Amino acid sequence: MLNKYFQFEKYHTDLKTEIIAGITTFIAGMYIIVVNPSILQEAGIPYNAALTGTVVLSAFLTIAMGLYAKNPILVAPGMGINAYFTYSIVIGMKADPYVALGAIFWSGVFFVVISILNIRTMIIKAIPKSVRTGGAVGIGLFIALIGFHNSGFIIAKNPFIGVGKFSSTTLIFLLGLFITIIMVRKKIKGALILSMILTTILAWPVGRLILTETRPIIHPQGIFASPDFSWFFKADLVSSLKYSFIPVMFSLLFVDMFDSITTFIGVAEASGLTDKEGEPRNMKESMIVDGLATLFAGLFGTSSGTAYIESAAGIEEGGRTGLTAVVTGLLFLPFLFVAPLAALVPPVATAPVLVLVGVFMASQLNALNWKDMAEAIPAFLTLVLIPLTYSLTQGIVYGLLSYTVIQLVSGKAKKIPLMLWIVDGFSIVMLIIEYGF
Repeated sequence: MLNKYFQFEKYHTDLKTEIIAGITTFIAGMYIIVVNPSILQEAGIPYNAALTGTVVLSAFLTIAMGLYAKNPILVAPGMGINAYFTYSIVIGMKADPYVALGAIFWSGVFFVVISILNIRTMIIKAIPKSVRTGGAVGIGLFIALIGFHNSGFIIAKNPFIGVGKFSSTTLIFLLGLFITIIMVRKKIKGALILSMILTTILAWPVGRLILTETRPIIHPQGIFASPDFSWFFKADLVSSLKYSFIPVMFSLLFVDMFDSITTFIGVAEASGLTDKEGEPRNMKESMIVDGLATLFAGLFGTSSGTAYIESAAGIEEGGRTGLTAVVTGLLFLPFLFVAPLAALVPPVATAPVLVLVGVFMASQLNALNWKDMAEAIPAFLTLVLIPLTYSLTQGIVYGLLSYTVIQLVSGKAKKIPLMLWIVDGFSIVMLIIEYGF
């Protein structure tokens, strides 16, 4: 039954591979269970309530991604978007968190509508190949940067960034990295998940769980904890429709849309999860689920849901069907009751895997014609700005704008699709809002 529904033979996979891939994706992305609530509690949402919303959203929307869209993609509250929600909207604008959640809900409604109408699919098709490839590599670099940063190997340092001080965390990271490299080179099945398990075990001899400044992990306090549904369906859907909140909803919609589009394109390009036309597989269905993730996020008391770049870890482990996502989603459910256990896997345990995933995704560089500046410049700006700005959106926006400018000065304006002109217009509006002009 599973074989027939998920088409294992078509995608050259099997039940065991999909389960291992699902577990790998879960471990790579499970940090969101404790990290998201730690950020949202600063916006006035109680930690336990935010955790419950995070787990429920991640579980059911990831399962929906697997069953409906049949893609091996993790869906969860987005990193970056949660910070924007907390520090820019609630704290910066002094917005009531209930009203801010309402804005998330309405941005999700618009998200679903444009997905159903295939507008998002049209946007994806309008994105040039050079920017797509640059996005795939940029995501790989972004993932690797997160890995290096989470391990303390790379830190913020005057004037920009630099190598952190050698510590027990750094030692564990380097040991885990070389163990991962050896297992990948030897083509050991389940190398990435084994790496995370072994690195977690290595963290224990230091006498405490390893913590990092970038993603503070809470020490386990017991094993069991009851779910808190007190913030479910408490969003203020009326006040959030006020004129003053329109720019907020637009920013949420734009950032969420481009984060998810970039993730889907990047993961599909790097892993071959494309259809006959070379487009990301089951894109419309995937976008609908992604939009629903934002809609339900507002209702569940958490920040916008989106596709996760950590999905690449499971895909590199061999996950090719929706069963990978179903397994990942199911693994979230126990944490409604044993949430403290999520802190057992420190960020340093996933860091080596994230670095290796970056290596895998960087292979797309071969697809670029570096002698053609019309292709090389947009691709380079995209792949460099994604990790340097810590934003998928910034990378793809400047990649698209540079592509359009180059086509214009080259006398090829007629080759620019109408949808790309529209996207460029929205990109400029988004930049104006973000920079506060």
